[in-house]
Amino acid sequence: MMGAVVYWAVAHGQDVGARRDLAVAAQAAPLAQPPPCVWLFELRGGTMRSSPGAPSILPIRATLDAVAADGRTRTGLVRLAGRDLLVHTQLRGDVPVQAVQDLRYQTAERQRLLRVLGAAEVASLLAALLIGQVLARRAIAPLGDALDRQRRFTADVSHELRSPLARLHVRAQLAARRLGREPDPGLVAGDLDRLVTGIGQLGEVIEDLLLSSQLRQHRPSGPVDLAALAEESAGAEAARAGQRGVTIDVRRGPGDHVVRGAQSALRRVISALLDNALRHTSSGGHIWVTICSGPDLVQLSVRDDGVGLDPRDGERLFARHAGAPHSGGLGIGLALVSEVVDAHGGTMTVDGLPGAGATFTISLPRTAPEPVPREPRLLLPQQARSATSLPAGDGPAGR
Repeated sequence: MMGAVVYWAVAHGQDVGARRDLAVAAQAAPLAQPPPCVWLFELRGGTMRSSPGAPSILPIRATLDAVAADGRTRTGLVRLAGRDLLVHTQLRGDVPVQAVQDLRYQTAERQRLLRVLGAAEVASLLAALLIGQVLARRAIAPLGDALDRQRRFTADVSHELRSPLARLHVRAQLAARRLGREPDPGLVAGDLDRLVTGIGQLGEVIEDLLLSSQLRQHRPSGPVDLAALAEESAGAEAARAGQRGVTIDVRRGPGDHVVRGAQSALRRVISALLDNALRHTSSGGHIWVTICSGPDLVQLSVRDDGVGLDPRDGERLFARHAGAPHSGGLGIGLALVSEVVDAHGGTMTVDGLPGAGATFTISLPRTAPEPVPREPRLLLPQQARSATSLPAGDGPAGR
């Protein structure tokens, strides 16, 4: 539409300008020196006079005779010998004069304008398509991200709930069998307590999944005893490991093993590593959980003597839905472990050989444990007077 408007404006301006120039030339221009691209003709006393260089096909005698007869000015387009001509005929005094202009230059200019407008239209269409595609992608990107988050959350939930539900199922089966064998229900109280604890931890897993986006955006805070958490997770897996004939051994190094983080998320890490080791360790195998502390880091490693892995698959193991040839797939457990460790400012490494087991090690920044608050002492009046009367350094405060 804009191209059509521009073309009409240019064509109309050319036509108006050409008619004006011919009218001025016919009115006052000398016959021997007409304006450029204009030829002049006059009919004086039956004799035809023309400007130099005029083509032989001009003038148009019939128009000159008509103007000489009635004195009316005539202007119009004429095509002669393949030329487009604009012809203006009027009286100059009492002499009929005809001014003719060849329109080939205007025609060529209009054709160039059409080519430029066509190229501009094509470029505009391409630019519009490109901009539309970019805007469409930007508009659809949030929807794609939302769908990706939904699929990711569904995969996370299905993976994270599998191991806790399996543990609860095994504990419930063991409790049901013991209830059938033991006449005293009190002897099964420990199994029921562990079952209740497992259900509570399952709720923590669900809550942690719901808050996983916040965990990735904000650094967690709060002291967590990684060794105690490892012993708790190993105890939670003891029943399932016993059914598989696998022994879990927790080795705790000297000193404290406190890190700063989210307890439920770190429990997820250890549970996922233990679950991975159990799934790849055959009956009669062993799993060693080792916790040691350095000046700045706390390291937790989970080592098994199972089927092992190819060291070349080390990086691929942390990708979602990555698979290992011996297992048929690792799902997303290790990817979740890597995400949680990264959110806590830690690192994770893997080592192993086919048939020689695998070792997964996480390193987290060490933090000082929170001091245990001192319980206030209640002194009787006689004790208070005795304490205040003791010399400095002899009372309990000076030791």
